[in-house]
Amino acid sequence: MKRGRGDWIMANRYRETEYLNLGFWEKTAEKLGDKALSLGGRILFALICFLIGAQIIKFILRIVRRGMEKAKADVGVTQFVNSFLKASLYVVLVMMIAASFGVDAASIVAILGSAGVAIGLAIQGSLSNLAGGVLILLLKPFKVGDYIVDGSGREGTVVEIQIFYTRLATVDNREIILPNGSLANNSIINVTARRVRMVDIPVAISYHSDIKKAKDALIEMMKADEKVLKDRDILVFVDELGESSINLKVRCWFKNEDFWQGKWRITENCKYALDAAGIEIPFNQLDVHMRQD
Repeated sequence: MKRGRGDWIMANRYRETEYLNLGFWEKTAEKLGDKALSLGGRILFALICFLIGAQIIKFILRIVRRGMEKAKADVGVTQFVNSFLKASLYVVLVMMIAASFGVDAASIVAILGSAGVAIGLAIQGSLSNLAGGVLILLLKPFKVGDYIVDGSGREGTVVEIQIFYTRLATVDNREIILPNGSLANNSIINVTARRVRMVDIPVAISYHSDIKKAKDALIEMMKADEKVLKDRDILVFVDELGESSINLKVRCWFKNEDFWQGKWRITENCKYALDAAGIEIPFNQLDVHMRQD
């Protein structure tokens, strides 16, 4: 069967259309491949820049920290500056990498400014903590190594003062993280701010005991303790006349580092000193009277 001229023309047009479609997809694939290669190269370049920048930031932080240590800056100030500088340098690094992708620096600043307002409203508490950290470093109500008690009764040794939080270590090795804002705006007891601390220990003796003899025994016991500061008051006085005992108060002073061991030791030695002097330490007694009908 002979094919007409029209069939031949249609066949040629189909082949031309197929060739054009094939060329289009080849060109599209080639363009996508070039773009993917270019994008992959830029991402790899950005990653390398970030890694190099991170090492440079570590080097800068190391130099700043050593300089502050040589200047004998407070440990808390050094930690705070280190945290703040680290965050700032990483922001600058990210902006520089974004600029390498063709993002206008002015646009980045404008976006950060707009975002900063919204973020600032959303994180008012964090900004308060930042301001609190600055106040703590300026006013120095405490420093790293001090033992503090906050307004809520949480206590421990200050381990680190960061941008937003202060870390405490308790005597049983737990860690307490307190926001700087609450520390700056509430009362704080700095237990170790002074070089020495006073110990007050209550001791009860019976009404039948010789008060003077008891006082002399307790004073001699404290004078014999080598850690008790002899240039401070060593006192024993009658604090209260109780219902069933005479309540004395034993008072002496220790250096901060000797306080707890000294307090426990003096408390124990009070018992030994009174026993040796024949002084009775009363204890609660209950007399029960039985009536027989």
